[in-house]
Order: sequence, then C-alpha cells, then structure tokens
Amino acid sequence: MAVLALEGVVSFELGIPSRIFDSARGPGGEPLYEVTVCTVDGGPVRTEAGFSVTVDHGPEALAAADTVVIPPTHDLGAMAAGGPLPEPLARAFDRIRPGTRMVSICTASYVLAAAGLLDGRPATTHWCDATAFARTFPRVDVDPGVLFVDDGDVLTSAGAAAGIDLCLHLVRRDHGSAVANQSARHCVVPPHRDGGQAQYIERPVPEPTLASTAATRAWALERLQEPLSLGEMATHARMSLRTFTRRFREEAGMTPGSWLTSQRLELARQLLESSDLPVDLVAHRAGFGTANSLRQHMRSVLGVSPVAYRRTFQVGARS
Repeated sequence: MAVLALEGVVSFELGIPSRIFDSARGPGGEPLYEVTVCTVDGGPVRTEAGFSVTVDHGPEALAAADTVVIPPTHDLGAMAAGGPLPEPLARAFDRIRPGTRMVSICTASYVLAAAGLLDGRPATTHWCDATAFARTFPRVDVDPGVLFVDDGDVLTSAGAAAGIDLCLHLVRRDHGSAVANQSARHCVVPPHRDGGQAQYIERPVPEPTLASTAATRAWALERLQEPLSLGEMATHARMSLRTFTRRFREEAGMTPGSWLTSQRLELARQLLESSDLPVDLVAHRAGFGTANSLRQHMRSVLGVSPVAYRRTFQVGARS
C-alpha cells in the first residue's frame, strides 16, 4: 500500500492510512499490510500545518502498490478548477499498474477526478466542496451526503474522520470484521460507521439541557435479536415518538429504523465470519427473523448472499 503525499498535504489525514493499516494484524500478530509513504519525486513536502515531511520513497513505490491512498492537499492548483494533473504528478501516476485500487481522502477526490478516474462513477468529497466539485467535474456522480463511496477499485471519502471510516472499511473488506474491529480498538475509534451515514449532521452533540438517545442506542445494541419497535425505543428514552425520532436523527445521522438495520447487518456479518452457525440461526440472532430477510438485506447492501459472504472469509464453512 502506497500513501502519496502531495505538496501542501493535510497532516492529520496523511497519518490515517499508516495508523489504521499498520494496526491490522493476523491471527499470529503478523502485519497484514505494508504501508509506504512516498512523494512524486522522493523529496520532502510541506504540510498545511507549517512543517515539512521527509519520506524515504519516491514514485517507484506507486509501481509496486496494490492500493494507492491519496490524502488531501491544500495546494490543488489548477486541479481545483478542473485542470489536468501537474506534469510531475502525471508522470508519477503513469507508474501505477492497471487494476490498482485507488483511494482518495477528502478533497484528494480532485486528484482522482483530474486523472479521469472518477468519470461516470459515484464519488464523494468533503461536504463543503461538494457543490463546487460537482460543477467542476460534471461527469462524476457526486453524493455530498455520505461518509464514503466504495465503487470497487476506486473509493472516495469525505473529510477528516471519514478517512478513518474508509480505511477501516477497506480492512473489513479485505480481512473481515474481526480484524477491522481489532484495528479500531487499537486506534480507539468506532469500529463501524456505514458509508451511507450522513457526513454532515446539523447538531451531532446534544445541548447540555437536552436528553440524549445514546443510552437507548446502547440498550438496543444488547437487544438486536428482539423485534424492537420505535415506540419501545422512545419509551426507553423517555421521549415522545416525535421528539425521539428527531433527536435520534440529529445524533446518529439516520432514522432509528435505518440505524437498527445497519447494526443488525453488522452483527450478521460478524457471525458469518466468525462462526459456523446456520444462516437461519444467524438471521435470528441478528434480529432479521428469517434467512430470507437476511438474504434480501445483504443482497441490497452488499450485493452478495450470506453464503457467498461467508465463503469469502471462511473456506469450507457450512451454510
């Protein structure tokens, strides 16, 4: 994995890939990724924070990488107006092998778009830049309201912490939920925020005088197997249905029903990866009721059946 640091790179996002992927370990504690930070010419680059970063590798690292991650930069130059890649960056991109997985964090989406890699594809960027980005690159299908977009071999994320979500998503995609959760615990960050979650929430932290739905979310997580209703959740939170629904959306960025489904799906994924329970029992324990219901949700969200998903992580596991 190569992390390409451009001139004016944002230091926080530059450190995310190494922090997440270096903490991903196999059963014996062996590292699952080799992360290399490089620049277009092997020389140091200045950061937006007023200091420079010296790296050990140049563009040759891009040729050896299976995945290239580009953190954002405050020095987009002509790319910010839809211009082409600067010549040194274009030469560096020429070294990237066909089929290499390309990942942008925040406004590094401008770099992928300038390279033509986002044409005709869904993508996202920081919500502050989404309107300008869509206007500058009309051939890109921009979704300004999500944390990240996974389009197979090209992935884009919103700003700052959404880069953490995307990197954990890649670990989960490559090695399963158990490894991703372990990496998240090591980095002391939430293990899973679905890519479709809103990236910009008007009031993510409740005012001190207002009750929070956090305790009810924790309560619900312990009862995913049960058929929880909106009324039961509102009663637990000691709120009216209307107040609870509004407060929940403000805090979680989605409706209670959508949140429950996403949490149940995450539990089902973990059970499919880590156990040999029959699919119908996995569906029951995750709160989907029937195997058919689980199958429909997994096909809708992940594009695969429970059996196919399990086979990805468990060779020889029974359905």
